[in-house]
Amino acid sequence: MPYLAQVTKHESLGKAGLKLLASQKSETTWAIVSEEKIVPCAEADSMSEGLLVLVDFRENNEIHICNASHWVIYLVQQYLTTGVTPEFLQAEAERAEKWRQELTLKSQDVGRKALEVEARREHIEKLEKKLKSDRQQLEVMEAELKVKEAQLTVRSEDLDAIEAQLKIKEAQLSAREQELE
Repeated sequence: MPYLAQVTKHESLGKAGLKLLASQKSETTWAIVSEEKIVPCAEADSMSEGLLVLVDFRENNEIHICNASHWVIYLVQQYLTTGVTPEFLQAEAERAEKWRQELTLKSQDVGRKALEVEARREHIEKLEKKLKSDRQQLEVMEAELKVKEAQLTVRSEDLDAIEAQLKIKEAQLSAREQELE
């Protein structure tokens, strides 16, 4: 894990060391080292006190040191020349959080509306089923009415035939009565 460190000279020890200032947590995130930690380093003897360096501690207890001036200049070019300040970053973080909250609210609203639409769709499906059932009942009733109407027509025709027969019988009866008189 890379560290940003500062070369320090200990007059009492007569040796140089590296004061760890920050450690890299991810590609774009660094954290300040909370407690003062000085790592003895023989390579720092030839460096100026106060020099900022990037330090990488390897697995085999090997220490890789490089001058941090290019890295610091890169940071200045990337962030400080464009007006990126801690306040700007904080404002952007707050704006992003507000935007995230708004999206969450909109997502919840969309979810609620989707549930409402689903409930309405189910209600419409129930109404369609009821309407289909009612339509089928009406068709059955209409068919029954047509059958009864046909039966009534047949009975009416039967009554007309009986009435015609009665008229014929009345006429015959009337003619016999006239013969008998």
